[in-house]
Amino acid sequence: MPHLQDRVVLVTAAAQGIGHAIAEGFLGAGARVWATDINEGGLAGLEGAQARGLDVRDSGAVDALVAEIGKIDILVNCAGFVHAGSVLDCTAEEMDFAYDLNVKSMYRTIRAVLPGMLARGDGAIINIASVASSIKGVPSRFAYATTKAAVIGLTKSVAADYVGRGIRCNAICPGTVESPSLEGRLRALGDYEAARTAFIARQPIGRIGRPEEIADLAVYLAGAAFTTGAVHVIDGGWSM
Repeated sequence: MPHLQDRVVLVTAAAQGIGHAIAEGFLGAGARVWATDINEGGLAGLEGAQARGLDVRDSGAVDALVAEIGKIDILVNCAGFVHAGSVLDCTAEEMDFAYDLNVKSMYRTIRAVLPGMLARGDGAIINIASVASSIKGVPSRFAYATTKAAVIGLTKSVAADYVGRGIRCNAICPGTVESPSLEGRLRALGDYEAARTAFIARQPIGRIGRPEEIADLAVYLAGAAFTTGAVHVIDGGWSM
């Protein structure tokens, strides 16, 4: 029996990968899902969801969509971008973009949905961070790891501020997960097969994660009434 029947969920970056799987997971749990992405066309396969184009870097667009939806019980922040390179490879423009998309997008959506959650005395916020953050140093992931570490700090701050008012805020930190983004990064390395073999070899569990496994954790956290401020690592043992 779905335990999230008729709960209203807003998911960002739902057109592919982890965000898409999370939207499907909530639909399967009986929730009413608003699936958003800057690529609205990529949302077509989410049967049963309300699909909307959304640029999470646009505060006005975020506020307008939240006003249109009205009551939001669960917010899942999935939007992000993986920059490659070290601190010396990262331009100021790339760093600004990484913060804007990976961190400030969550700031915008949380500020938009939180007043309504507080008025009802109930709400769950789930932020997708990464093992590549304050948890584990990963070569050639400077901008990404820095901003995902900020997501962990953001999550804990929101959780601490509103723990007594019915709000739960948790972070999920995936390791390497199958996605179009991963496929693109592997192909960009030149030798796809060698790159994929190397990525699998660094996984103690012996394989790359599946988006559905992250989605299962997100659905669990949405209903975990005694969990807040937690950082949930789901990486096949990579960081242990």
